[in-house]
Amino acid sequence: MTYCLGIWLPTGLVLASDSRTSAGVDQISTVKKLALFEKPGDRVLAILSAGNLATTQAVISMIRQSAGRGGTAGPEGDILAARSLFDVAQTVGAVLREVMRLNRSYVEPYGDPSASFLVGGQITGDGHRLFQVYSAGNFVEASSRNPFLQLGETKYGKPILNRALTMRSGLDEAAKLALLSFDATIRSNLSVAPPIDLLRYEAGSLMAGQLAKFTAQHPYWADLRERYSTGLSRLVESLPEPRF
Repeated sequence: MTYCLGIWLPTGLVLASDSRTSAGVDQISTVKKLALFEKPGDRVLAILSAGNLATTQAVISMIRQSAGRGGTAGPEGDILAARSLFDVAQTVGAVLREVMRLNRSYVEPYGDPSASFLVGGQITGDGHRLFQVYSAGNFVEASSRNPFLQLGETKYGKPILNRALTMRSGLDEAAKLALLSFDATIRSNLSVAPPIDLLRYEAGSLMAGQLAKFTAQHPYWADLRERYSTGLSRLVESLPEPRF
């Protein structure tokens, strides 16, 4: 299992993914699940992946091979030549369908071959956008009424986002909420673990300079978790006792 999160705000995007992958209780490793494609001043594209590792790696590899070669949306589409994030999401969906068509019958006897993706970023001439691509290759887009999208182990990290994230949230606040969403997930599910890759993208910048990796020993990550845990405990203590 994995956890990927994308947050859309009027001021930009926050995208984050964990790094744990497993094929059983004794086969655990770390894999980067955030793929970045960038032409500074023209476009910033991030693709986050969840699901069958062979499927997600095949999809990202095919997209990388086509990048820079030109072409329209589709299995051979070049996302570095795409005119909009919608076209990029179409390409990711088409490549995923092609990988599934080639491999599904061979993989299904041994496990689930499906995968899903978050596609976020901005292309010059288009606004910053965020899409969730399902295993069927179709997709939905985030909006002011649905500002965050999740992949994988979603249930533990969702409550804090529902409570605290608003359209008035700044990118720094959204980044903190994203990390706390991962903290809640990691505390409750062993299949999600750091390092956490987090991209903070400011709308209109067309640069991906604010990309960080938070390991289990990262000072900020450790301090954030400790402060939040202590603060939450103190808040609970300050609440009035129930009456029976």
